[in-house]
Amino acid sequence: MSTAGRPAAAGDDDDDELERLRAELRHLRARARVRPLISQAQGMLQERYALADGESAFALMQQASQRYNVKLRTLADVLVTAPRPGDGEPLWFPRRVRLPPPDLTFTTVPASGSPSRSAVLRAVLNHTLTVTDTGMGNVQLPDRARGGLRIEEHTGLTPDFVDFFAHVGEDGTSCARAARDVAQITVRDVESDPVFTGPARRAILAAGSRACHSVPLTTPTGLCVGMVSAHMDRPLRGLTTAQTKALDAMGAQAGRWLAWHDRTVVLDALEHLHALGRARRGARLRRS
Repeated sequence: MSTAGRPAAAGDDDDDELERLRAELRHLRARARVRPLISQAQGMLQERYALADGESAFALMQQASQRYNVKLRTLADVLVTAPRPGDGEPLWFPRRVRLPPPDLTFTTVPASGSPSRSAVLRAVLNHTLTVTDTGMGNVQLPDRARGGLRIEEHTGLTPDFVDFFAHVGEDGTSCARAARDVAQITVRDVESDPVFTGPARRAILAAGSRACHSVPLTTPTGLCVGMVSAHMDRPLRGLTTAQTKALDAMGAQAGRWLAWHDRTVVLDALEHLHALGRARRGARLRRS
């Protein structure tokens, strides 16, 4: 190997090691965001059903999560914020009315029944990116335990972007403003728009985004239950009336469906968890 080639090889090794360390740091931060919530839910279940240990409580959540195809984090998020079931009550939500899922016209509903929440969120993202003609975007959902929004689905964005915006508060971003105003927000030029904090602006520009458009996913009563944002690699003049109308229609459909999913599928999972906990009270369980 020539002398000229050795420094380049060493530099490549340094770059690889740096990226490995950055990836490890992103992974640790992701775990740190979720682990306290899971631990809180475990503690609540262990006390409520007199379970032998935290592992038994985790196994209880895992069974409900797998049966109803509800993410463990989602289940824990609702569990720690929902009213406690009544002592001795066989049902957690005894007066709940179950309704059929609302129609979705922007995605194909499987013949077996309602699609999973992940499938609907991916369809929301794909539809938004098609309407706005870009390949970068993400979907966020409300974080019940912490407030603000958390990324649930994304495509075309850098790992550093996803790490930085994994959770956003109520200010400093266009998606936060769209959630607060319950209205579509267009940022024509990320570099000059005052909606962003300095760190947020730098993170977006570093990911190659120069403009973005955020669309709230809303219920018929005007409650924001999610957010989808498209990012463009060049400044944006603005969307057409046809584009905003299409995104409004999608946001209303998706919002109705997400509200239905929270009131139906997620609560079904909690009811199943409650039944298991009552049946296995005081037991020692293990995760699958």
